[in-house]
Amino acid sequence: KNKKRNKNKSGENKLKGWKIVQNGGDCWVAEENRKPFPDETVTKCFVTSYGLCLKQQLIDLKKEGYNEAFMDQLQPHIKISDWYAPRFDCGCQYEISVELLDRMKKPICTFQPEKVFFQQWNDEPWCEVSRITLTDYGPGVQFIRFTHGGVDTQYWAGWYGIRVTNSSVEIYI
Repeated sequence: KNKKRNKNKSGENKLKGWKIVQNGGDCWVAEENRKPFPDETVTKCFVTSYGLCLKQQLIDLKKEGYNEAFMDQLQPHIKISDWYAPRFDCGCQYEISVELLDRMKKPICTFQPEKVFFQQWNDEPWCEVSRITLTDYGPGVQFIRFTHGGVDTQYWAGWYGIRVTNSSVEIYI
């Protein structure tokens, strides 16, 4: 059994539920997908600009119904998923960081792969962050901080940067 924990994962409610960490260039915006998404029910995405754009959600596991003893003893698998795509006509960069935090919000475990770069004149592929599952992370996890975003690499005004959508954090019990 699993439960999804991200709110507003695809921009249906603009930027509601997300904390804006960096809002560079012409800022974050939510818009319709330029190309169909593999799941046809996902029609919107978040789009970055020519200055770094990062946004995050902090998931309080206790508020979501997972108490300390449960997290410490069972250490359920935590699955991370995120989708991203470039525009065909502008180079861009994507990044993600997922941190498992203790009660003081200090990192216990961090997943932060290398940044992904797309060249100009690509075919706008939708890409999924490899279905990452965090396991054996040890006791003390009480929060999950999910941060992602990027930038266009050609410094074009407007929203030519990476597009992100269908973000999720799932707890498997």
